[in-house]
Amino acid sequence: MNRRHALQTLSCGFGGLAFAALAEGAASSPLESRAPVLPARAKRIIFLFMQGGPSHVDTFDHKPELIRREGQMADFHDARKIANSGVIQATSQRLMSPKWEFSPHGQCGRQVSSLFPEIARHVDDLCFIHSMHTEGIAHGPATLFLHTGTTNFIRPSMGSWITYGLGSESANLPGFITIGPSTGNGGARNYGNAFLPPVYQGTPLGRADAPASQASIRNLGNDRLSEAERRRRFEFIQALNEAQRAKRPGDREFEAAIESFELAWRIQSHAPEVTDLTQESQATLDLYGIRDGAPTADFGRKCLLARRLCESGVRFVQVNYGDNTANPAWDQHSNLPKHADHARAVDLPVAGLLEDLKQRGLLDDTIVWFGGEFGRTPYAQSNGTGRDHNPKGFTTWLAGGGFKPGHAHGATDEFGFMAVENKVHMHDLHATILHQLGLDHKQLTFRHDGRDFRLTDVHGHVVHEVLA
Repeated sequence: MNRRHALQTLSCGFGGLAFAALAEGAASSPLESRAPVLPARAKRIIFLFMQGGPSHVDTFDHKPELIRREGQMADFHDARKIANSGVIQATSQRLMSPKWEFSPHGQCGRQVSSLFPEIARHVDDLCFIHSMHTEGIAHGPATLFLHTGTTNFIRPSMGSWITYGLGSESANLPGFITIGPSTGNGGARNYGNAFLPPVYQGTPLGRADAPASQASIRNLGNDRLSEAERRRRFEFIQALNEAQRAKRPGDREFEAAIESFELAWRIQSHAPEVTDLTQESQATLDLYGIRDGAPTADFGRKCLLARRLCESGVRFVQVNYGDNTANPAWDQHSNLPKHADHARAVDLPVAGLLEDLKQRGLLDDTIVWFGGEFGRTPYAQSNGTGRDHNPKGFTTWLAGGGFKPGHAHGATDEFGFMAVENKVHMHDLHATILHQLGLDHKQLTFRHDGRDFRLTDVHGHVVHEVLA
């Protein structure tokens, strides 16, 4: 027996053991599903991220006084208008009423603008939070804060925290997937693991400036090799990895690399089927607005893919509506009518997702979260053609997962500029979502650099008023 034959024989032996462990679901995997520490109302979450900051006063926050006083001047303390002294001083601004009409919908009678006629049909399933406020007045800091709970430090993203706390429901797919993420305003940090073990980082499918039809996991197949040959090579690599693992105990990055090889092997057999939308009926495709040439087709594919991923056990799925430009999607400083194009692209797909989840019995234990990094000002910008950033008051909504349906919580002032009633900070929203997943935001910690870190830092409280 020569040296090469001996190594091949040895690798087959250890590789067989490794493959047997994979066949049994890799029980020791750090992504193994874990029981929640609190009674959980939800098992998974779909976050529909509207990049750029939709205008709440033109969508879901009805302000009759803003309509009545159209064109009048009013004073606002806006952090974007800081005087040379560094003090935020009141500046006089021209009020601009909504560009779309509001009307009541559903049995709850919640007001929704004509921008979202399809989402409005589901208003009895939605829980609106009208008193959101956050940190960061520019897209970069505010987007980072939305995803990681900080405006500038490198911290784990919310999806990473959740998979760290609960693991994944599937042994054959990543626990955290982001569909069509942007490379700007935080980029990969918005789905990164930071100091958490690398196995908890998000897996991107596609990118913001590419069609949703290209949102797939790269290099899933290899037509040049037979399945038997691919298995033989994988077993040999795993045998070498196991030998190295014994020499490097406690090496988290190396452990994550081994885990990624094992997960990648399992993904090769399962992901192609999960991401294949051609298996869906024409009725389902129509529900999401997936028709050739339709403005809803691209985001519809993302939403349908999100449903299929959640149905297959992915714990956290983020669906991004945005781009890689300097002024992201909903950021209309000088062209507010552009909101209509974005609403037209997402309205039917989001409504289709809600209806599909509900009829499949998935909405009860799935949180659907819709929102941007901040809202927009009630006064005009650029000679009355747009609105500026507004982190002081805005709206987000949630559905399913034990949130109170047909409910509205909190309020902004008469113009929609500042949250004034039952205020909800982004830290509070994070704490509340974690609570519904069965996680205590104060106990979900990780020790790093001599202190315990958490998603909500030293802030946040659960908003029990929005829970059913």
